[in-house]
Amino acid sequence: MRETMLSTPEGIRDVYGLECERKHFCIASMQKVLHLYGYKDIETPTFEYFGIFNSDKGSAPSNEMYKFFDRDNNTLVLRPDFTPSVARCVAKYFAEEELPIRLCYQGKTFASMKLHQGKLSEITQLGSELINDDSSAADAETIACVIDCLLASGLTKFQIEIGEVDFFKGLLEDAGLDAQTEERIKDYIQIKNFFGLTEYISSLDIPESVRHNLDNLSGLFGGVDVLDRALEMTENPRTREALDRLRKVYKALSYYEYEKYISFDLSMINGYDYYTGIVFSGYTYETGNPIVKGGRYNTLLKQFGKDAPSIGFSVYVDELMNSLIRQDIPYEKKTDAALIVYVIEHQDSALRLAKRLRDKGVVAQLIRKSKRHDTEEYMDYADKYDAGKVYILLDEKNVRIISADRSVDEERSIESLEY
Repeated sequence: MRETMLSTPEGIRDVYGLECERKHFCIASMQKVLHLYGYKDIETPTFEYFGIFNSDKGSAPSNEMYKFFDRDNNTLVLRPDFTPSVARCVAKYFAEEELPIRLCYQGKTFASMKLHQGKLSEITQLGSELINDDSSAADAETIACVIDCLLASGLTKFQIEIGEVDFFKGLLEDAGLDAQTEERIKDYIQIKNFFGLTEYISSLDIPESVRHNLDNLSGLFGGVDVLDRALEMTENPRTREALDRLRKVYKALSYYEYEKYISFDLSMINGYDYYTGIVFSGYTYETGNPIVKGGRYNTLLKQFGKDAPSIGFSVYVDELMNSLIRQDIPYEKKTDAALIVYVIEHQDSALRLAKRLRDKGVVAQLIRKSKRHDTEEYMDYADKYDAGKVYILLDEKNVRIISADRSVDEERSIESLEY
């Protein structure tokens, strides 16, 4: 019983101390970038009706959702994905808006994962949705915003891999396959099982050129030259139009001077069925999972009653935090902090000192001195909680100041202090 009381369910974890502080700082830094791009905050409910996320919307599989019932026996779910929630809001509150709508969010999503996979079931996400803009410029802006968010988090080494769903769909058009066969091929490509794909398509009655193109998808990965190689594979108009759009996106990103962060993977189709055009994922060292995913979903809002092209992305903050920590990327606190130690007789002076520090933007923690703890213990406490200075009140007018690195140890009058 005690173990249950102190434990969390599998896939759920506590975040506290410096890790929690750094996580909030990371989120705030990325939110600042989103606001600089003109995105406005939106909050959607933690749980909604099941129909918002069901299979027709292309969201998470039903067996991965946390479901429960309200008093009227309606099926509710903890949101597994932000995009359908935002799409519902836009269809409801921006039904008549035709010019671009920029919305951003941050919060938790929930997915009931299989046991012992090592994946979180409660995931912190931050992202954006750009609605009513079907241009390649909007695609490029979204990816540039992703890059700026990751740079703001402190990450420096990462790659954004870009694909195009219409490129893949164009190849399948050439094959003339039924829906079930197409789904089987998509499953192989989704999990990058290209050996299985080769074996499967070898038994299909399709043109040899189509078999060759599907068999060579795994090689369509790398720099912008991938687009040239892919262009030679087929004359299908849908495929060639998709490649032309990717070239426009790359050109726009070159104006940002972000070419070094970009690569192409034309076998990428991403997991959600609502993607209709460009798709992308971000990767870095020290994690095998993507730290960001996104793409264009031009048909999703139509299911909520508003026919509007859209593109968006989500940063998987927990994966990003793992990468920052494992890559030993330093976290530098921007705010000074101090610990004020006092006895009850000097409480008035201690509180006034704390207020003066806080008015100057210094984090001030107050702690009443105990006879059970000596000065060194308070210094260790200050170091543990990142207080750069310790102020020990000697009386109502004087204070001893000790810096965390011990380079300063002096007595001053409280009134003479400059902050």
